[in-house]
Amino acid sequence: MKFSTAALAVSAALLGLSNVAIADPVSKALVEDAKVNVQFRARFEQVDQLSDTQDLTSLRTRLTYQSGELANFFVLAEVDDVRATDEKPWISDYEYTEINQAFVGYKAPADTVLKYGRQRILLDNQRFVGGVGFRQNEQTYDAFSVETKGVENLTAFYAYVNNVNRIFSEASGNADHNNDTHLLNLNYKANAWANVSGYAYLIDNQDKPAFSTDTYGVRLSGKGDVGSLQLAYTLEYAKQSDGADNPVSYDADYQLAEASLGFSGINAKLGYEVLGSDKGNAGFITPLATLHAFQGWTDKFLFGGAGNWNKGMNDLYGSLSGNFGDLKWLAVYHKFESDVDNIDMGKEWGVSLAYPFAKHYSVEAKYASFSGADAGYAFSSDADKVWLTFEAKY
Repeated sequence: MKFSTAALAVSAALLGLSNVAIADPVSKALVEDAKVNVQFRARFEQVDQLSDTQDLTSLRTRLTYQSGELANFFVLAEVDDVRATDEKPWISDYEYTEINQAFVGYKAPADTVLKYGRQRILLDNQRFVGGVGFRQNEQTYDAFSVETKGVENLTAFYAYVNNVNRIFSEASGNADHNNDTHLLNLNYKANAWANVSGYAYLIDNQDKPAFSTDTYGVRLSGKGDVGSLQLAYTLEYAKQSDGADNPVSYDADYQLAEASLGFSGINAKLGYEVLGSDKGNAGFITPLATLHAFQGWTDKFLFGGAGNWNKGMNDLYGSLSGNFGDLKWLAVYHKFESDVDNIDMGKEWGVSLAYPFAKHYSVEAKYASFSGADAGYAFSSDADKVWLTFEAKY
């Protein structure tokens, strides 16, 4: 039995109590202090590659219920429903109705929260553990987790994960991965210029052993104002080796250096990211990451959800962003090459415009174009992608 099954049963039982005569403290927690939110997200996505064009229009409806507290316990239940014009092999949004989150929570002393059930887990910038929130079907985790902020400026997080609910349709056979995984992340914010995270992600994927890895790393970031300039930086290093029943024995490194400069409402960013390779035998992979946010929006380098291939990847990227009133704009450029064998893995540029209005609504237009990779690889074909998104939240 997965954790989420128990959590859903408790959530459903508690929700049902709101329709009958119940004790006043229970009624207050389940009804009076409860929060209910509804979100609609409509999207048009078009992909042009291999002399063909595919497009998909979809609508996600999300209903979220969170109770108030009763003896420090609370429940959260969230249901997603996606309707789509048709399934397209190049577009990873599918028709489905399922429980996105369903957990029982407990607020303990020392600013500590425990959760048991299906839940969202987003660590640091989601480079290694995230929710793939861009897709209509979010990635969530059946897990027991604890987060504590009892020590000043320190946030400690631990989760035991026994199932990953992935973004793929049930019909794909890849919707769930059984796990025996431990996630540990410690974050200490000394000051604005020194935010340090240390982590250990011990992934045991029992359905796909090639995703089983042991990753240890440290991340240092900071930001602040120097006169009229806004400065920020990030440095990160991680070491990964095969874990559990992974059929390949390897060791690979991850490195990141990023800096940004803001002035007069314009922000410029430059970064270099390395997902290393162990002499071409295996690469540093990120099977729990929010992959769409990294290595370009065209998703050319998903590699079946691994986020890397045996030859590794180097990504030199830069971006410019800013605002015209409430309108947010972003332009980004990537240049990719392999970590071994000097393979040109192409380049990508993209632009996006996002505009929130009337408190509850937002629209976004996004475009990305990939080209220039050496021929003969799965990612080699040029591609153009367009997204038009409308959101309403109540």
